Amino acid sequence: MAARYTLKIVTDFASAHTLRGYPGACARMHGHNWKVETEVLASELDEVGMGVDFKVIKQATRDIAGQLDHRYLNELEPFTRINPTAENIAAYFFRELSSQLNSPRLRVQAVTLWETERACVRYAEDES
Repeated sequence: MAARYTLKIVTDFASAHTLRGYPGACARMHGHNWKVETEVLASELDEVGMGVDFKVIKQATRDIAGQLDHRYLNELEPFTRINPTAENIAAYFFRELSSQLNSPRLRVQAVTLWETERACVRYAEDES
């Protein structure tokens, strides 16, 4: 049976957004204190006995969050073209992180984005 290690880190950022075409209060500008959970799957350990150092995952996630922190998301790519919904933001994090972290023994498994303490979305892609 193949080894699977799931590593997870959590970070946060604050930003505002407007949901274009939404039939309710979220069509007006409002903000959230978002929480981002990044899950990375390692298929083997390195010479130190780690799948990947947590600080590598933290730094990559914080770098992306830093680009969105205290910003109006609708003014940033790709959210000038697509609605900055929790679903689209989670997918954005997933794809950005995958391009930075994925390797033959490591891949981003999922990103969970918490909009509030009681509402989140988890984004993942099927292995191909």
